[in-house]
Amino acid sequence: MSVRADQITREGDTCWRIVTASRAAFLVDGKAHYAAAKAAMLKARRSILLLGWEFDPRTRLEPHKPDDGIDAIGAFLNDLALRRPEIDVRLLIWDMSAPIAAAHDFFPQRAKSWFRGRVRFQLAAGLALGACHHQKILVIDDEIAFCGGGDFAMGRWDTNHHHDSEPSRRLPVSEKPYPPRHDVMMMVEGDAARALGDLGRARWQDAIGKPLPGPASGSDASDPESGHELSSCWPDHVTPDIGPAGIAIARTHQSRGGVSAIRENERLHLAAIVAARDVIYLENQYFASAAVGGALAARLKEENGPEVVLVTSPTSAGLIDRTIMDAAREALLARLHAADRFGRFHPFEARTDAGGCVIVHSKVTIIDDVLLRIGSSNLNNRSFGFDTECDIAIEARRGEAHAEKRAAIRAFRNRLVGHFLGRAPEEFGSACECHGSLARAIHALGGGAGGRLRPIVRREPSLFSAFVARWHLGDPFGVEDAWRPWRRHAARQKIVRQQVTAVPPYAAPGDPV
Repeated sequence: MSVRADQITREGDTCWRIVTASRAAFLVDGKAHYAAAKAAMLKARRSILLLGWEFDPRTRLEPHKPDDGIDAIGAFLNDLALRRPEIDVRLLIWDMSAPIAAAHDFFPQRAKSWFRGRVRFQLAAGLALGACHHQKILVIDDEIAFCGGGDFAMGRWDTNHHHDSEPSRRLPVSEKPYPPRHDVMMMVEGDAARALGDLGRARWQDAIGKPLPGPASGSDASDPESGHELSSCWPDHVTPDIGPAGIAIARTHQSRGGVSAIRENERLHLAAIVAARDVIYLENQYFASAAVGGALAARLKEENGPEVVLVTSPTSAGLIDRTIMDAAREALLARLHAADRFGRFHPFEARTDAGGCVIVHSKVTIIDDVLLRIGSSNLNNRSFGFDTECDIAIEARRGEAHAEKRAAIRAFRNRLVGHFLGRAPEEFGSACECHGSLARAIHALGGGAGGRLRPIVRREPSLFSAFVARWHLGDPFGVEDAWRPWRRHAARQKIVRQQVTAVPPYAAPGDPV
């Protein structure tokens, strides 16, 4: 496959495959994700394959509607498999470690008892101690696929409004409310869905040790009631955001059996940061990657480098994450502020109207209006070499031929940032044009102290937090340093020294293309 000098997505380097999606949609928050997934699964004819980090069968798909008894994902899949026995339904979910499972009511392990019969539920083990299966993929008939940051689990559903009080945002059994939560998925159709099906089946065989054949051809598929040929599984209520478009699939998988780790997601991020001209927009649950930090620091030191805007949570949701990941985040933020000689680094935390915490669980990177990446990879070390991850990206590149795709990426960025501020995408887009800066537009439309997007206040780390951050405790680079923090520190120092010089020579900002 030939590539251009300005191309960020490269097969065998920054991604695994580049395949075409006949259409794609960007699903913001759990309400949109769950409704689209439910509608697509109801159209399934041959297969449903779900990969996830977390899974709770009690999760309501449409909790804002009256419960019909089969709205919870476990009951829904059991009912679908019973009514449509020709559909092969399989779930591959991480065999969550006991300390983490305890915080999730010992799911997904308990979920196995929900499925007896036609739904095949498997726990994914076989990774190095401490690593997790973190891919979030749903593939239906190899025609439609979802990929991003969302799992079917408790506390994940929310609307775009992220209200302080939302009647439908309640846990099962206890009925206790949970805080607002933000996530993003991409839904793709066509060859891109088939490629994600291939990835899912390969992961199934890797985790279970048994091959999983692809679904039979759908050319003769028909409605069992009417006998008429069925169309795509694409949900009727979802309007595509873009299409057709090339979709780059990037993976992470730890090293094993003498085979080097797959680090496509890391390389994709580094190449994208190098290629940025105007703005790097990062929306992520964590912010701790030494490699990404080094690349961003180098760009911030440039006199005419890009603006860097980060949106994340005020604090992490769980105690372990607050202890480990928040300490690393504070250290990285301090480093980037020190490198920010020209005032272009703008980290924000998401808040509700009343100042409450919005949990930002999404994993989104947007570079100018030429690259959009949505996936499962956090901006931490383990997501780039220790866990299993899957991201998908759309690259528009520069030039008139890609103007429509760039407009779609730009519109989605405006929609994302605008929704945090409670503003329409068009209003936020106009503010960006008026002020010539993403960060200035945020401040102009109600960001800043007391707003819904607030600058992250730098905190003086405790001695313990500084120790955790220095040694990246709980956040290894790979199998080699997983339980050897002294190796991790050495690896971090090497990455810091190399910065972006280790990235292949992609077109530099300002180069003609």
